Amino acid sequence: MIKRSFDLLLALFVGVILLLPVVIVAMMVRITSQGPVLYWSDRVGRQNCIFKMPKFRSMRVGTPTMATHLLTNPDAALTPIGTFLRKTSLDEIPQLWSIFKGEMSFVGPRPALFNQLDLVELRTRCGVNELVPGLTGWAQINGRDSISVAEKVALDYEYLAKHSLKFDLYILWLTLLRVMRQDNVAH
Repeated sequence: MIKRSFDLLLALFVGVILLLPVVIVAMMVRITSQGPVLYWSDRVGRQNCIFKMPKFRSMRVGTPTMATHLLTNPDAALTPIGTFLRKTSLDEIPQLWSIFKGEMSFVGPRPALFNQLDLVELRTRCGVNELVPGLTGWAQINGRDSISVAEKVALDYEYLAKHSLKFDLYILWLTLLRVMRQDNVAH
């Protein structure tokens, strides 16, 4: 209950602060590429339920639905501003909607793509699937795009064991630092 209240208050606060950047990013996505401004990705949520997670579209329309690192040439699939959106994590802002809906939290394991079966299976075996997925998480700040599925799940499991409001605040602080330095962002 405390975590949900924290998420709602922080989402409202951040949503107000980011209103102008949201409008600017939406216009930039629209101007620089064909297709919708938002991309709605099928993701695995709490208890392995599928939900639609919005992101500003950073990939060209028609790009296969898979983890970016698995694409043959991910750079070719990016829109003209896609690299910038991903490196600055601005593509993640629409996920505030998923936080408002309760499908996501600010902190938790990043929601897997519906077809990342190895990740979903390992998380289920460890009980991590009982957590609400997050905009950021312990695995995100400890490797993001540069760690294996097994390492992600080990870090997610560590978060499951240690999660608390204090730990969440620590993760949010580290996330802010990592985003500002653009640490471990491959695509």
